Amino acid sequence: MSSSLSKAISAACSVLDPRNYLHALRLIHFYGYSHVAPRRKLVAGKGTGISPNVSFRNGERIQMGHDCHIGERCRLWAGDSTGRIIIGNYVSLAPDVFITASDYKFEAGKPFRQQPKNERDIRIGNDVWLGAQVVVTAGVTIGDGCIVGAGAVVTKDLPAGSIAGGVPARVIGTREPALA
Repeated sequence: MSSSLSKAISAACSVLDPRNYLHALRLIHFYGYSHVAPRRKLVAGKGTGISPNVSFRNGERIQMGHDCHIGERCRLWAGDSTGRIIIGNYVSLAPDVFITASDYKFEAGKPFRQQPKNERDIRIGNDVWLGAQVVVTAGVTIGDGCIVGAGAVVTKDLPAGSIAGGVPARVIGTREPALA
């Protein structure tokens, strides 16, 4: 069999392969995921890149500056009613960063899902880098120029120029932030 005939048969088989059409249905289903609608409501500055598998909740309360990078599988969850996430310019989130502006209060005798929520704004300054799998909890402010090491859990404010790491995160060094 000639190579041109072989290529023609291969192309015909590809067009007739039902798996190609099923993949299109998966793409249509993607737009039903809960993180897609909130993405349309958030504000992102010019030059900001967001990986396609980032999860957003309550996008109307998420604001990002310009020239940010939001890495793969990050989760940015603003509060249901008041907790906002405000991200400055030139911020980079490595893969799997989790930022939540809402947590639960704990009242005796109630299952946790019935607990009232505690929503507080999160503010992340300019020129900040959050390493892989960093967690930022409600009410935290991370100052300009901070670097937070992979796997850290940020439960308290970090001053500008801090290098932080650990669980809970603590300042382990300083740097001079770049002009934003």
